[in-house]
Amino acid sequence: MLFDEIVYGPIHSRRLGVSLGVNLMPTDSKLCTFDCIYCECGFNGVVRRPHLPSREEVAVSLEKKLKELQAEKILPDVITFSGNGEPTLHPDFLGIIEDTCRLRDQFCDSAKVSVLSNSTQLIREDVVEALKRCDNRILKLDSAITETMRLIDQPVNAELTSERIIELLGQFEGKFTLQTCFLRGEISSPNPNRPDGYLLGNVDNTTEKELTAWYAAVRRLKPEHVMIYVIDRATPVRTLEKISREEMLIIAKPLQDEGFDVSVSA
Repeated sequence: MLFDEIVYGPIHSRRLGVSLGVNLMPTDSKLCTFDCIYCECGFNGVVRRPHLPSREEVAVSLEKKLKELQAEKILPDVITFSGNGEPTLHPDFLGIIEDTCRLRDQFCDSAKVSVLSNSTQLIREDVVEALKRCDNRILKLDSAITETMRLIDQPVNAELTSERIIELLGQFEGKFTLQTCFLRGEISSPNPNRPDGYLLGNVDNTTEKELTAWYAAVRRLKPEHVMIYVIDRATPVRTLEKISREEMLIIAKPLQDEGFDVSVSA
């Protein structure tokens, strides 16, 4: 499922409410630093010269949509940067966030500006600065164990480790939402779009070993909110299992008992 517009929706998000989406990636293919086995947008395509919308195009599209919604008396709960890949890859991400906050204040000042990010671009100071200007920084950590993270997220940078992601998340001193997708299944066929093939194997980030490491990462980072969820739509790897709500509640309980704010979408 690809988004063919810069600004799309609003749609009802099970995690965020009435969400107006902003896609900073190409409208005809996915472009991401991860190639997650559960991504609703599918695998990364082969993109040699990706066309990204300019800062000006994003601002014009967003202003037009907000004016339309204002006339229809429909106000979004949140303006969400997500779309066809990793939004923080955009070279003008900081400027786009500045424009978005200005337009939000003008047309729907109660809406939150949110970014769904896989955390890989936190190596850039401009991205960290942009995220600090947003209301909701929703940052991914699918496993605190590198081997499992690489199976689930299939990072383009084969050297990326979970420890490095955790280190980068520490820059926010807990002022962010940690997001984790729990799943299990078998990856049995290679990704045809990647020249390096695809990591294969059995994956399960709900085991005792996995949860012990993940709980330790949460306690270290102390995020103001933890958002855990399960796969809800068709996935490019068809053999994945949707974790039950009962099991997800069990996963959440130890952290909730310690006072962490944990939401479960299952």
